[in-house]
Parts: sequence; C-alpha cells; structure tokens
Amino acid sequence: MKLSLFHREKKTDFYKLLVDHARTVYEAYTILVRGLESGDSGAADRVYFLERDADDLRRILIDRLNRTLITPFDREDIYALSRAVDEIIDAAQRTVEELHIFNVQPDDDLIAMAKVLEKGTLEIYDALKNMKQYSTVALEHAKLAKATENQIHHIYLKALADLFENPQHTPGYMLKMREIYRHLNRSADNCDEAANIISDIIIKTS
Repeated sequence: MKLSLFHREKKTDFYKLLVDHARTVYEAYTILVRGLESGDSGAADRVYFLERDADDLRRILIDRLNRTLITPFDREDIYALSRAVDEIIDAAQRTVEELHIFNVQPDDDLIAMAKVLEKGTLEIYDALKNMKQYSTVALEHAKLAKATENQIHHIYLKALADLFENPQHTPGYMLKMREIYRHLNRSADNCDEAANIISDIIIKTS
C-alpha cells in the first residue's frame, strides 16, 4: 500500500472553537454569581478550573491557527477575539482568588457587577453561536454585549463612592475592595472589545 506524499490537513472549525471558549466563560460567570450570592466556597474552585479550561481552549485555537493556511476570516481577528474572550474569564478567577486572599466578603455592588457580566458573557456566547449562519442575529447580541461596559461603569463608580464615604470602612478594606471592583470593571472593557471584534468580523465578511 502506497502512502500519499501529500497529507490532507483536517479542517478546523474555528467558529466552534470560539463558541466553546465563550460558553466556558459564560459558565464561569454563572457560577461566580451564584457563589457570591450564596457564599458557596466551592464556587471559587469551579471558577478556577473553568478558567484553566478556557486557557486550554485558547491554546488549542492558537495551535490550529498556526497550522491552518486558510481561515474563515482574518487570522488576526480570530486571535484578537479569543484573547478578548479569555481576558473576560481571567477577571472572574482573580475576583474569587482575591476575595479569599484578602479575606473579605462580597458586597451588593460586587454581586451587581458580576450579574451584569453574566448577562454580557451570555450575549457574547450567543453572538458567536449565531455568527456563522445568522449574522444579523449575532450583531444584535454583540450590540447588547456592548451595553455591559456602561452598566458596569455606573455600578463601579457608585461602589467606589459608597466604599470611601462609609466611615466604618478601614483604609485596608477600602483598598482591597477597590482592587476587586477594578477586575470586573476591566472585564467589562474586554466584553466591549470582544463585541466590537465580532461586529467588525461580520461587517468584513458580509
């Protein structure tokens, strides 16, 4: 039996890889919200392992990207989108990690920010899920995901004001909570970036 001199490379479904990545991020924020609300200490471990899963999914995507000559849209956009999505989940992992290290409890503002991001990551997931076949639907979800940034920013500013105006809060507590708030605020920026990249991809491929 003769072996072919030319090996046909297995086609990579980059849409599926991105959807799987976004679904993992959404699942992490769902667990984050439930954990913050209930005080479930096990939620931190689940968020941690989902963040590791997301890292592996991005590594697989980059590996396939480096091995593939033809991609469904610009490889730079694929790389940038996966990076933005991955940075969203990084903030969830840092939040639970620092709550534990700093030994502080989540307050109502932190929970409110996490809930907005849970919805925002769902919109990113739905946008990517529909991007291949239903670009108009994907654009609507991307638009809704962009609203996350403004919503988080308002909660963030209110949270900082409440934090520093409360005379019962020690300087140490205020600095710890401010740092945790900042993680979710930056995560909203990454959500906005991911939504922008999705919209740009759809416009370029339409």
